[in-house]
Amino acid sequence: MGQFKELLSQQRAVILHGALGTELEARGYDISGELWSAKYLLNGSDAITKIHEAYVLAGADIITTSTYQASLASLQGVGISKKEAESLIIKSVELAKIVRKTAWEKIEETAKSTRIYPLISGDVGPYAAYLADGSEYTGDYGQISKETLKDFHRSRIALFLKAGVDLLALETMPNLLEIKALIELLVEEFPDTEVYLSITSQDGESLSDGTDLKEMVRLVQQCPQIVALGVNCSSPTVCEKVLSQLVNLTSLPLVAYPNSGEVYHGETQTWHASDSAMHEIASYHKRWQEKFEQLTLVGGCCRTRPDDIEKIRESLSIS
Repeated sequence: MGQFKELLSQQRAVILHGALGTELEARGYDISGELWSAKYLLNGSDAITKIHEAYVLAGADIITTSTYQASLASLQGVGISKKEAESLIIKSVELAKIVRKTAWEKIEETAKSTRIYPLISGDVGPYAAYLADGSEYTGDYGQISKETLKDFHRSRIALFLKAGVDLLALETMPNLLEIKALIELLVEEFPDTEVYLSITSQDGESLSDGTDLKEMVRLVQQCPQIVALGVNCSSPTVCEKVLSQLVNLTSLPLVAYPNSGEVYHGETQTWHASDSAMHEIASYHKRWQEKFEQLTLVGGCCRTRPDDIEKIRESLSIS
């Protein structure tokens, strides 16, 4: 590894892959159930590759694997054997590699000269994704130990590295204990891995579990493998507040990929309208690029689509 950190130092804006589940729903696929969009790793992986390709053609510089919900625990929890679960996680990386090659071949040569060959990010979703109860937005995991969280994440990270990802996305993290567990894993067991860490927040001043952002940043600064830090799947308004805090707390490159501003109801796994969902994501990014010099990794999370990624690229004058 090393490509990711170098890219962040050289490029003002790096465009992330957008939402997978949202796009599957928009294309008529059913993502209900415990595995959500990850169930299409089992059957219908063509749906995943087509969406990966759509994001690359729209301007994404990073392809994120379809594993937000696909941990060994979640896959085995629906009756899949450990061996098959491991194969599916590796398959997610192989699908991304195939798309990287085929989508790149479809991009015009003049456009290639202004873009990077996409990197592949192993998506390490939070323990909340396994719980499938909306706890990404509360950070409430009940009584759980740090060792349990380390055990939950260890196998998937190891499989990603075996399959040859370029970086890891530790994304949608709502809970300080989980971040501690991941940092210990990185430092003790995966010292050569490059990652970005992206949290969720409900108020712009703390993690979703209520931990002050200052405490979270102090912890992150102890881990050299975390080469970018930020926020995702919070509303644009909350993301802006988080960025305003982080620029005063860290010199790391910053990450921001908000959801649409709609509100998620974990009990029903549905999104509902909100006053925060008023403007296109691209308009926020344009303002943030002018306001936050450290902001480097940009994109959209839930309820955003390839058109949003294309508009973000256009708004940032990335040809």
